[in-house]
Amino acid sequence: MITNLPTELLRTFLAIADNGNFSLAAEQVGRTQSAVSMQIKRLEELVDKTLFKRDSRNLKLTADGLTLLGYARRIIKLNEEAVSHLKRPELSGWVSIGLPDDYAPRFLPEILAGFSRAFPRVQVEVTCEPSDLLIKRIQRLELDLAMTTSPTSDVENALLLRREPMVWVTSDQHLQHEEVPLPVALFPDECYGRSWAIKALERADIDYRIAYTSASLLGIKAAVSAGLAVAAISQSIIPDGTRQLSVEEGFPPLPEASFLLHRNPESEHCVVDSLAEHIAKAFGTSMEE
Repeated sequence: MITNLPTELLRTFLAIADNGNFSLAAEQVGRTQSAVSMQIKRLEELVDKTLFKRDSRNLKLTADGLTLLGYARRIIKLNEEAVSHLKRPELSGWVSIGLPDDYAPRFLPEILAGFSRAFPRVQVEVTCEPSDLLIKRIQRLELDLAMTTSPTSDVENALLLRREPMVWVTSDQHLQHEEVPLPVALFPDECYGRSWAIKALERADIDYRIAYTSASLLGIKAAVSAGLAVAAISQSIIPDGTRQLSVEEGFPPLPEASFLLHRNPESEHCVVDSLAEHIAKAFGTSMEE
C-alpha cells in the first residue's frame, strides 16, 4: 500500500523544526497549537516513526525526524516549483529589496533561489542595512520592499512575517557570562534591542558594563565568540560558536520582536507583487492578512 505524505503536514513539520517549538510553528502556519499537535501525530502515524523528542525544556528532532527533514524540504520545494512554473506569468524587469545583514544569510538564499526558479527573467537588487535605515529608504521610495525587525507589528504598509523572542547568547567556549560586572555587546542607541537588553538587566539588578557596540551582527558575533561579552539577539540568528543563556543561569527574559515586510506604496508593479507574495508564502503568511 502506497503511503502519501500530505504537503500541509510536511509544512507544519518544517515550521516546528525551524522554530523549535509548537506555538511559533502554529502561528506561522495559521493553525492552533492543538491542531499542529494533531498534524504531527498524524504524520508520525503515516511514517510509523517518532519525529520529535520532548523534555521539559527542549524540543528536538529524533534521528528519524532528521532524516525526514531533508526529504520534507525537497518535497515542499519541488511542489512549489512545479506550481510556480505552471502558473507563473512571464514576468521580466527588476525589483529592489532591503534587509538587515544579520538576517540576510538566514532567510535570503532560500527566498531568492525559489523566486529565481519561478521568475528567471526578473532581476533582484538587494540592499543590506540596519532596519531604521531601510525604513527611511522605503519612505524615500528608494526600495520596493524591505524586511525589517521592529518592537511592534502595528506598522503602516507592513506585513507581519513572524514574531520571535530576543535571547541572551554567550560563547560556547568561554565563561564571560559569569563575570561581574557582566560585559555586554550591544547594537547602537537607535536599536530597540539595545534598550530591551539594558532595561532587562536593570530590572534584574544585574551589574553590567557595555564592552562593545556594533551596528553589525558580525561585530557582535566577534565579541561574543571571542569570550569578550554576552549579547541579546533574535533567536533565529544565533551565530555558530555561541549558545543561548537561560533564565536558570540568571539571565532575564526579553520581549519578542516582529519581523516585517514593508512595501513601497508607489511600487505598483506585478514584479513587486510577485516577490512580496513569494516572501509571504515562505514565512507561511498571506499578503491579504
